[in-house]
Amino acid sequence: MKNVTFEFDFLVFIGRFQPFHKGHAKVLRQALESASQVIILAGSAHQPRSTRNPWLVSEREAMVRSTLSEAENARVHVAPLMDVMYNDELWVRNVQSTVNGYVTAHHKVPHRAPKVGLIGHSKDHSSYYLNLFPQWGNVSVENVEGINATRIRQKLLEAEGERLSTLQEDLPEAVHGHLASFCGTATFQALQAEQKFISQYRKAWDTSPYPPTFVTVDAVVVQSGHVLMVERKANPGKGLLALPGGFVDQNEKLIDACLRELREETRLKVPGPVLKGSIKSQQVFDDPYRSARGRTITHAFHIELEPSQALPKVKGGDDARSAMWVPLADLDPSKIFEDHYFIIQKMTGM
Repeated sequence: MKNVTFEFDFLVFIGRFQPFHKGHAKVLRQALESASQVIILAGSAHQPRSTRNPWLVSEREAMVRSTLSEAENARVHVAPLMDVMYNDELWVRNVQSTVNGYVTAHHKVPHRAPKVGLIGHSKDHSSYYLNLFPQWGNVSVENVEGINATRIRQKLLEAEGERLSTLQEDLPEAVHGHLASFCGTATFQALQAEQKFISQYRKAWDTSPYPPTFVTVDAVVVQSGHVLMVERKANPGKGLLALPGGFVDQNEKLIDACLRELREETRLKVPGPVLKGSIKSQQVFDDPYRSARGRTITHAFHIELEPSQALPKVKGGDDARSAMWVPLADLDPSKIFEDHYFIIQKMTGM
């Protein structure tokens, strides 16, 4: 290592690695050849397991490190990176601060500013982040044709029997072993059940002349520093906390749909005129990947009730197993459905 001259001191590799496949391995190999140290930022951190994000950061780090030698592992740092839907500036700041922390701690060359770069490949619109860091250098790596993480996850969760045998050419051997162990867990079985529900849901729309776009509503009801949440009774997201809401009926306005769903799922005993008069804002949330069920655009209403020592009584109903008031400071994104944490964050300014 002493006689090796690298183009960069640090290269930053951002990805979800769900799972870590040979395409990712090619980028990491190039990073190790081009930089003294590599900082891997594992995205979608601190989120609940889902069919799009089956593996925790610790599990993804284990996949990555299993493909490296001891010497290579000493040059690689892996850190969690939380998604920040609907606020690119905050996400960029999080990336910058995380990278700056590692650079400050590990740059050992005195009297010379560290040379930092971003490495990746422009596979599709999701790679736009490569242009968000003009202060860093850039290393582009060609795509590995035919490898697609979405297809790997789908095969793994939908296939029966020898599901892993069809993925060997896409995965490093060590990662293949990780997934083989994962397939024997109760967690995997729960994800399979959710994938089955989603597949059947999507199949019901196969005969539609156009890909469907669904319209939903969500209520962000806040009182005295608490937000009203429900526990989901069924898939997708069974057992996770969510905002009360649902699909808009053909014959109702958005606000009427919101108040209807709010009452059905929480039994909130606050008069309708009071709820309507307490609406502070309304906003559309339309991230294309916000729902595994398909393209779903939600209209959220921020309802702020007058502060009170006693929070209104609530009780779960309809699609909700239970309803509860949760202190804003206690919200845990790893236990909250889809993008509802980010909706709350955006609408309340928390």
